[in-house]
Amino acid sequence: MKNQLTLFIIALSVATTGALKAQNSFYDLKAKTIDGTDFNFSDLKGKKVLIVNTASKCGFTPQYEGLEQLFQKYKDKNFVIIGFPANNFAHQEPGANAEIKEFCTKNYGVTFQMMEKISVKGDDMSPVYKWLTKKDLNGKESSTVKWNFQKYLIDEKGNLVDVLYSTDKPDCKTIIDWVTDWNK
Repeated sequence: MKNQLTLFIIALSVATTGALKAQNSFYDLKAKTIDGTDFNFSDLKGKKVLIVNTASKCGFTPQYEGLEQLFQKYKDKNFVIIGFPANNFAHQEPGANAEIKEFCTKNYGVTFQMMEKISVKGDDMSPVYKWLTKKDLNGKESSTVKWNFQKYLIDEKGNLVDVLYSTDKPDCKTIIDWVTDWNK
């Protein structure tokens, strides 16, 4: 009986460790698009992904234009941008999803994937941002989302590569070098 219990505990430990590890994968994440449809991050396998938290009434809002230009230039080279509207900083994203979508389309011609409005910090932080900001989940580093338009770079294998802050524009050398390094 003792041997069976020991084997059961070992099997449970292995199963739990495997399950926890599997849940830590970028490709296990899911979110909803700005239109409310399910989006599985597993669809991003083999692509470089730039994730950015956005806001419509921020001094950095004009970065939508640069993000769209970056997306248009490299979208055919397995590059994706995902925007997550968030109202965590000075209430600079007060609108509902439909209003945000209209604003982005009308003012900046955004065609890259926009997601539903979420929280990027605090007790109600989205699972995507928990993964992005916690080393024990992403395996690279912990970070804090400091303001709107902070950028996270994810490689083709689903690994967090870098974190760039609001002042790093979409056409900065770090982003361009990363996107155009086809060997990484």
